[in-house]
Amino acid sequence: MSRKDRVSSPCISICALDENEVCIGCQRTGDEIMQWPRLSDDERQAVLEKVAQREEKLML
Repeated sequence: MSRKDRVSSPCISICALDENEVCIGCQRTGDEIMQWPRLSDDERQAVLEKVAQREEKLML
């Protein structure tokens, strides 16, 4: 698999962690951000599912 085919980072260059250690821009935790380059595509997809859940909670 080429690099361009990998699951892309959700980073939108608004990088600041809130009081829960979650980025206000991409909704990943600090640990998820640090681990991202080493994650497999399946692991990245799992992180993106968590991101979607966090975003949904913000919309409530």
